[in-house]
Amino acid sequence: MPFQPPRHPATINTVEIDGMARTLFRPMGADGVYARTAAYETVIEKLAQLISSYRDPEAEILRFPPVMSRHQLEKSGYLKSFPNLLGCVCALHGSEAEINGAVARHDAGGDWTTSLTPADLVLSPAACYPVYPIAAERGPVPEAGYVFDIAADVFRHEPSKEIDRFQSFRMREYVCIGSPDQVASFRNRWMERATTIADLLEVPYQMEQASDPFFGRMGQMKAVAQLQAALKFELLIPVRSNEKQTACMSFNYHKEHFGTVWDMKLASGELAHSGCVAFGMDRLAVALFAVHGLDTAKWPDGVRNALSL
Repeated sequence: MPFQPPRHPATINTVEIDGMARTLFRPMGADGVYARTAAYETVIEKLAQLISSYRDPEAEILRFPPVMSRHQLEKSGYLKSFPNLLGCVCALHGSEAEINGAVARHDAGGDWTTSLTPADLVLSPAACYPVYPIAAERGPVPEAGYVFDIAADVFRHEPSKEIDRFQSFRMREYVCIGSPDQVASFRNRWMERATTIADLLEVPYQMEQASDPFFGRMGQMKAVAQLQAALKFELLIPVRSNEKQTACMSFNYHKEHFGTVWDMKLASGELAHSGCVAFGMDRLAVALFAVHGLDTAKWPDGVRNALSL
C-alpha cells in the first residue's frame, strides 16, 4: 500500500500532555509504568470490543500471560534483533541459607539483587511470540491456514516519560499462518479494516511503510531490507505533534521466519509463512484522549456510538 496522506486532518486537542497524564494515570515509581484510572480503562475495554467486532469468524482466541518461555523466545531469534528491549525474570535460587543470606544483606543496607539468577521466563515483548510453537505442535498447517486472535500485557525496556511510549502496555494482535497468498490477503484485509476503525474513531492518521527498531549496525541493514521488501506498515496518529507521530497499529509480514524456526509446514511440505496486525491498545486510548479531550461525555457522537460509550 503506497503512502497515504493524513485522514481527518484536524488539529490535536490542546490538552496539555502532562496534565492529561496526571488525570488518566497514577505514578508507580518508574517511567513508563502506570496505574490506570476507571475512565481510561473504560475506553480500553470499549476499544477491545470494537476491534473484536471485526474479528474473522474462524479466528481462534487465545489470551497470554505477561511472561513466556525464555527458551522459546531465544529460539525465535529475538536476541539477534532486539536484545536491548528484553526483560528477563530473575529469582533467588539456591538453599534456604543462601536465600536468607541475600535477605540479611538487604536488611544490613546491602544489595540483595546480586544473588538473583535468571528464571526460565522472560517478559513477553510482543503478544504473538507464544502462538507459533503452539501452532507448530499441531503438525502440518491446514489448507485453510490459521487465524488467531491474541492479546497480552507486554514489556519493552525503553523507559520514557512520554505517555505514548510505556514500558508495560497492552497489545492485541491478529495472526495469520499459512501460504504466502493467504498471509498477503490477510494483511491487506486488515489494513483496510484498520483504516475503517480509525475513521470511526475520528482521529487524524496516515498509513506509512516502516521498519522495526533493530539493534546495532546489523540491525540497520535489517531495517533497510525490511523497507525494501515492504514487510511492515504502520498507522500513525499525531498524539504529541504532527512531526513526531505515534505508531498505534502495525501490519507485519514475517515471510517464512517463524515457519523455519518452528518447522511449520504446509500440507505441500513448503514452509508456512506468517503475518500479524498489532494494535497498541494503550497508544490508541491515549490518542483518543489527546484528540477528543479528557471528558468522554463530550466526545463526538460518532465516536461515542462506535465505542458504545
